[in-house]
Amino acid sequence: MTTIQSRIFSRTTLILLSAFCLLTSVSGQTKSPAAFLGYELGARFTPHHRVAAYFEHVAATNNDVKLVQYGASYEHRPLMVAFISSAANIANLETIRKDNLRRTGLEPGEPTTRVPLVWLSYNVHGNEAVSCETAMKTLWALVDPANAQTKQWLDNTVVAIDPCLNPDGQERYVNWYNQKANHRLQPDLQSTEHAEPWPGGRPNHYLFDLNRDWAWQVQQESQLRVKLYNQWMPQVHVDFHEQGINAPYYFAPAAEPVHALVSDFQREFQETVGRNNARYFDEHAWLYFTREVFDLFYPSYGDSWPMFNGAIGMTYEQGGSGRAGLGALTALGDTLTLSERILHHYTSGMATIETVSNHAEKLLDEYARYFSESRSDPKGLYKAYVVKRGNSPGRLSALQHLLDRNGIQYGVADGRSGLKGFDYFAGKTASFDVEEGDLLVSAYQPKSVLTQTLFEPNPSLSDSVTYDITSWALPYAFGLQAYALENRLDVTPSAADTLFEANREAGTPLAYIAPWTSKADARFLAALLNEGIRVRYADRPFTLGDKTYPSGSLIVGRAGNENRADFGSTVIQLANEHRIRLDVAATGFVDRGKDFGSGDVKAVQPPKVALVGGDGVSSLNVGEVWHFFERELGYPLAVLEPEQFGSVDLGVYNTLILPSGSYHTWDEATVRKLQGWVASGGKLIAIEGAVGFLSGKEGFGISPYLDEEARKEAEKVRQEEAAAERIAEFQTRERAGISQAVSGAVFEVKMDASHPLGFGTGGRYYTLKNSGQRYAYLKTGVNAGIIPGEDRHRSGFVGAKAKRQVAESVVFGVEHHGRGQVIYLVDNPLFRGFWESGKLIMSNALFMVGQ
Repeated sequence: MTTIQSRIFSRTTLILLSAFCLLTSVSGQTKSPAAFLGYELGARFTPHHRVAAYFEHVAATNNDVKLVQYGASYEHRPLMVAFISSAANIANLETIRKDNLRRTGLEPGEPTTRVPLVWLSYNVHGNEAVSCETAMKTLWALVDPANAQTKQWLDNTVVAIDPCLNPDGQERYVNWYNQKANHRLQPDLQSTEHAEPWPGGRPNHYLFDLNRDWAWQVQQESQLRVKLYNQWMPQVHVDFHEQGINAPYYFAPAAEPVHALVSDFQREFQETVGRNNARYFDEHAWLYFTREVFDLFYPSYGDSWPMFNGAIGMTYEQGGSGRAGLGALTALGDTLTLSERILHHYTSGMATIETVSNHAEKLLDEYARYFSESRSDPKGLYKAYVVKRGNSPGRLSALQHLLDRNGIQYGVADGRSGLKGFDYFAGKTASFDVEEGDLLVSAYQPKSVLTQTLFEPNPSLSDSVTYDITSWALPYAFGLQAYALENRLDVTPSAADTLFEANREAGTPLAYIAPWTSKADARFLAALLNEGIRVRYADRPFTLGDKTYPSGSLIVGRAGNENRADFGSTVIQLANEHRIRLDVAATGFVDRGKDFGSGDVKAVQPPKVALVGGDGVSSLNVGEVWHFFERELGYPLAVLEPEQFGSVDLGVYNTLILPSGSYHTWDEATVRKLQGWVASGGKLIAIEGAVGFLSGKEGFGISPYLDEEARKEAEKVRQEEAAAERIAEFQTRERAGISQAVSGAVFEVKMDASHPLGFGTGGRYYTLKNSGQRYAYLKTGVNAGIIPGEDRHRSGFVGAKAKRQVAESVVFGVEHHGRGQVIYLVDNPLFRGFWESGKLIMSNALFMVGQ
């Protein structure tokens, strides 16, 4: 070898050696969680920013990991998903993603790859914080170069890990716990580290339970997550949770009731996964249970919503939750540690990945068949749905946005006649015509099962003992007349809000007239008030020209706004922003009804609102009201702790909202202060449990019984029933008890449309009842919304005893006390933020009553 050849060889060898060292050092740079964090997983809870930093570190040092930040929480913490597979699959990840969509029919073309996707979601409940720790352990196991087994799985599988679906809740819990935890392990459940303060870490910033929000996507985190999910459409989705300390581990198969539209293969594959999980748990003699408690019925969970989107959706539940901390004594006297909880979740997650890898071909074939059948032969009874535009374009627009977020296709009708279908409002089959602007939804589409599930009028229960509500039909939730058809109706897909035409300034009209039928109209009113625009509303219907306007119609006139040079442009701009179609009035002299200057055309006095929220109050209901004001109405409110109520200056506010709760911290003096504030002109809005708190208290007329005779008769019936139940077999008592249960059932409410609380309802409202609690008609005051004696049950499970009790009861009522009012909302109109028509009831209570 010549000197030149030797130098060339040496230089080439050096380059190759350097490249090899670089490659090995890149993989070697990846640290385990313990090396990165400085402590072993399970030794403490990890703050969210450190969890995110670890995922970023792993992605930066591995070419078989792709990290996607898909948004941020309300408190600006990152939301992220890591995709892990072989380097070859990661390099081809976009093709694999599109091939998934091609199998569903959401993307044109034929798939060219055969790689399933299993999606692992952690920490949707913030105080179930074992999940974030497990996510880091699982990520490390998948990239650890010494782990040959996982490398084999990743050759034919992509794993997606979302380490924390609820970073705000997780951080609230971890920050609190790390302040309270003892240096030495303290498993005594009486110790302060095992007693979270209100509201706890479970919910997100707005105190919503994100695990009930998959379909409705009220919350920002849910909207962003589902948007990403719909871009991938995985074959398997696992949602990791924790349950009570004394419960062992739960994994699939799910309990009954399982929704009728869940496919046979989905049931079978849950069984396959569960048996592989059990194999590993049995090796360690870890206890577990299946087919109990956690059903697959309500469509908005992290297992059910993916199930209705073609995946194998599953919930895994580890005993522990926020109360367990780093370690807790169980009922058997054992200490359940965080390390043990991490190991259990880690084991089930890895076993699931193994199952997917071992059954990849079958899983993909069945997934493709599922969507092929959805598009060509949907198996539900109803094949199409017609939603009438009616007199509330705002509600229809809100429904369109929900369908868009879920990836459900729909079209807008051009008119046809002579159709027959199930009438949701009447509860029976009827003939109807399709009019221009009606919404058409066909079941012949990729998201067929989800469509049928969300629209089904009365879901069939295989077991009446359920984990959640049993009715959610969108026409009831949005208060829109609709029909379900058993025959196919072809639909040309269209985009949302295609019928809105922007308003334009036209000279200097006397006033603009706006409708009052939906939350959108209330949001427009709130925007006007925030801008200092004075608004009036018609207390009675009126006719101007050839158009009749119902009670509640907004009149935005130049009178009272003379000092606003930008009056017209501001009103037009806000109306267009909120998609409100305005009419123009050139005169205040009406053809029928009350003229614009009448005392029955009242000025809207801007509410000054306080919301009570804290210990003794439902955090969920506080969150529903808080989110409604801040994110939907765009209207300000203060939040008062119950403990400060005795010293707070209530004179600052003219409207006070009491969410559902026990108010156990309030004494008689506090209640008297509340009564005095109402009598001096305040407006009190009591929701659900707060109505129960006021019931029976002096000065409040709400009561379960109309009179003493009715109370005695009800007590007699209860005693007779209790006598029979005392001798019933022990194991049958749970099912006997459901005769008194109401599991999220829909009832038609007769509304007084002439009263401000009933404005915009057209005399009809569909309420979602979540308990059998009932109240008699108010003796003094206005029974603005009632369930009369005849059967008004429309959908969902309600026990026979509860059904009898609900008859002849008030749902919404108003009492006058001095110069103020008390508004009773017996059923929560803002339930989980998705009961859209209830938002109009809340807006009426806020803006219309008491003006």
